[in-house]
Amino acid sequence: MLLGACSGGDTSQSTSGGTPAVAVAKSTISGVVTDRAGAPVPGVTVSAYYHNVHTTMTTTTDANGAYSIAGLDSTNTSTADQQPDYEIYAEKTGFGFYPSVTDSPGRISKFDFDGLYRTVIRFISPPARVVPGNNFIAYRPGERVASLPRTGQTVTYAPGDDAAAQKGVSWPSARFTDNGDGTVRDHLTGLVWLRNAGCFAPSDWAAALAAANQLANGACGLSDGSTAGQWRMPNANELESLVDVSRANPAVTAGHPFANINTARAYWTSTTYTALTANAMAIRFSDGRWINGIDSGDGAFGNVKTTATNGLWAVKSGAAGAVQVLATGVFYAGIPGGGGGAFFGPRDDAALQSGAPLTSPRFIDRGDGTVADTVTGLTWLKRANCIQGTWASALGAINSLRTGQCGLNDGSSAGQWRMPNRSEMLSLSDRAPTFPQADYFNGQARGGTAPVTGPVAFAGFVAFDYYWTSTTSAADTSQAWSVWSCDFGVYNLPKTAVRYALAVRG
Repeated sequence: MLLGACSGGDTSQSTSGGTPAVAVAKSTISGVVTDRAGAPVPGVTVSAYYHNVHTTMTTTTDANGAYSIAGLDSTNTSTADQQPDYEIYAEKTGFGFYPSVTDSPGRISKFDFDGLYRTVIRFISPPARVVPGNNFIAYRPGERVASLPRTGQTVTYAPGDDAAAQKGVSWPSARFTDNGDGTVRDHLTGLVWLRNAGCFAPSDWAAALAAANQLANGACGLSDGSTAGQWRMPNANELESLVDVSRANPAVTAGHPFANINTARAYWTSTTYTALTANAMAIRFSDGRWINGIDSGDGAFGNVKTTATNGLWAVKSGAAGAVQVLATGVFYAGIPGGGGGAFFGPRDDAALQSGAPLTSPRFIDRGDGTVADTVTGLTWLKRANCIQGTWASALGAINSLRTGQCGLNDGSSAGQWRMPNRSEMLSLSDRAPTFPQADYFNGQARGGTAPVTGPVAFAGFVAFDYYWTSTTSAADTSQAWSVWSCDFGVYNLPKTAVRYALAVRG
């Protein structure tokens, strides 16, 4: 299979050189760090990275979880590109963090620390005063930001597979409601979709993005009172949320109210493939396969933004659902040009950053051969290259996995581990890096060509190979869904192929 290259231009920042701006005033940034229950977390290191001169000021939270960092350069007399630029982030062993802001000068973003993508509160020319309310929530192992849904698979093909395990939040008995105004509400995710999935003729990515932004009441059968700017092109996780793996042609839940689902073309997502920014992730609904590159298995399907012609299935936000779709991890940090930290069209994924946020650091090494994910609450096997085999043999190996194997000393017994289903395996992804995601999980920047910048989440995650999921393809039950560890797209493989597998529990 020829996939889009898993490498790209490096947009990380230099760690040396630079001239400080000429500051005329000073700022103080303060806040508190609490756990999910609101209890203070003392001893957290809070850092202010001064991007202009590549220096860092740090402090620690007190018994009340409070911190304050004084002496930050504020306004200056230099040129606009030398405005003082600070990134505030929190760290403490055993915790993942996510920030909140109650004072307008700071904004939540990601920042590329030489291949390590931290979630930060960013200040450009912080005001010359005390700026309070720059807070962080601390997540412990076993805690989570959001829950994952089930995949929809109900038929079991082997012991311990997706349907046998039935992991994730159950779907509502009536998943979709036709609102009678050209829109459909998904009660699982709370998202509102355009009922007419074939309203827009297949087009290139930029044209489809513009069409989504301009969609409003009166077009495509809409009588919902919507205005331009309320609709958007879905990001990769949002479009994936529509896939029902128990179905094919289309891979959407039986009895759905949608019209004109195009199975001859893929549908665009607003998620640019950051390792090759000429491409955007796309999904076809004949079977639910992701598209990244062209080979004999893809036929007419492609994802090059300027040459591929894919459909548009517009979405907008709605009321809360049973689950919240995870953010993809792509972001805009004010960096011009291509690569991570940029947006590539009005209201694309990087600009909107829709979905449940990703903590930083996200993964916590428990020190017993396992890794805790503070976004989903799942626990993963740390050694990502330990299990390899056909789909059936990998399932069997994971079903019998226990302490003493694959670096485990966690006291686990056979039957506690499982092969991740499609939703669980996809949930690991963070689409910010401009290099293979497997390398990022291993703590290696830019495809392993740079020193480990950590924190190391997994060990031995193979960068250019497929990882099995426990989910069978409904279009061809001799195949199972797998995730390519480079781009974290979902691709169908014969179950007889020999590939790697992770183990998960929780």
